[in-house]
Amino acid sequence: MKEPVFIGPSPVKQPDLAALVESVARGDTDAFGRLYDAVAASVLGVARAVLRDAAQSEEVAQEVLVEVWRTAPRYRPDRGTALNWILTLAHRRAIDRVRSVEAAAARDHKAALLDRLPEYDEVSEQVENRLEREQVRRCLRTLTELQRQSVTLAYYRGLTYREVAAQLSLPLGTVKTRLRDGLIRLRDCLGVSA
Repeated sequence: MKEPVFIGPSPVKQPDLAALVESVARGDTDAFGRLYDAVAASVLGVARAVLRDAAQSEEVAQEVLVEVWRTAPRYRPDRGTALNWILTLAHRRAIDRVRSVEAAAARDHKAALLDRLPEYDEVSEQVENRLEREQVRRCLRTLTELQRQSVTLAYYRGLTYREVAAQLSLPLGTVKTRLRDGLIRLRDCLGVSA
């Protein structure tokens, strides 16, 4: 069997990650330093691939490496390599961060929509006003032309009796009578008690 040929300096022997994790599980800080140096770039790479944001990727990588320190006793060599265990932790933590960011964005969006919605009382008031306007318009159509003109000029344009009379070229008494008759018919149509 041929041995591999390396061009350049001799390759650096990779540390035994399983042994390092085992030492970390016993609280060996030097072993953790060596483990950190060996896997930090890979952990950051996994986080970066999922998150696509440098700052968040760095935060997640730090969280994962702290988790490795805390949970090293849980590592089981019979379930996979130490590197796969660590990178699985990194991937899960990055996915959790994505979900957390998405959930926060959804909450913010819902809150923004709620801020724009009018209060219930405001909505019911708008509906009532719209219905009342429609009922007044319907009742105005039941008046004679002269009554409708007199009421419209007096109550919608704010003209006095004299100004209405001048506008319609009618005697003041006629305008007063038409207004009174028109208002009585409106009152009856709208169901307002006197």
